[in-house]
Amino acid sequence: MPTKPTTVTQYLAALPKDRRDELKKLRQVVRANLDPGYKEGMQYGMPGWFVPHSVYPAGYHCDPAQPLPFAGMASQKNHMSLYLCGLYYSEEEMERIRTAWKKTGRRLDMGKSCIRFKTIDDLPLDLIGKLVKRMTVKRHVALYEQARAEAGRKSAERKKAKKKTTGRAAATRKKAPTKKTTTTKKRRVAKR
Repeated sequence: MPTKPTTVTQYLAALPKDRRDELKKLRQVVRANLDPGYKEGMQYGMPGWFVPHSVYPAGYHCDPAQPLPFAGMASQKNHMSLYLCGLYYSEEEMERIRTAWKKTGRRLDMGKSCIRFKTIDDLPLDLIGKLVKRMTVKRHVALYEQARAEAGRKSAERKKAKKKTTGRAAATRKKAPTKKTTTTKKRRVAKR
């Protein structure tokens, strides 16, 4: 069984040449536009860029031992992906990307935070560079914390609404009288 790559270089070297060349080009674009506060390394089994614990000690809420992810790239079975975690923190950022992408005339194949592509030519690399440059470490952390706070508020509101509903239902619900079974009737008759 082959070992999992522990460095970006190992990851890229393990890929077929065509995929390796494509992801190397994407990596160059990201690195050329990346805020120097981000660090590059392997995260979640793929090459990525993240806010190190030295800058953001809390780490990622899903796994605080992990640094806060910013972006990643991967070679999947049928496509390659660019993951931009900062996108799903802000609907405004998502809409900005959709609008800018549409202007390029290229098809956007996008999930929650990933952009899927078959070849590097599917990506408007200048737009990718602008997106990366725009998301400084400071801005990324601010959007992340804002999204976490909003998620916390929504969760608290749902719990409060559920508690109110449950409380009202219990208060208005009357206990149904217990049905007398035939054995209960027989016992009463037998006691007489």
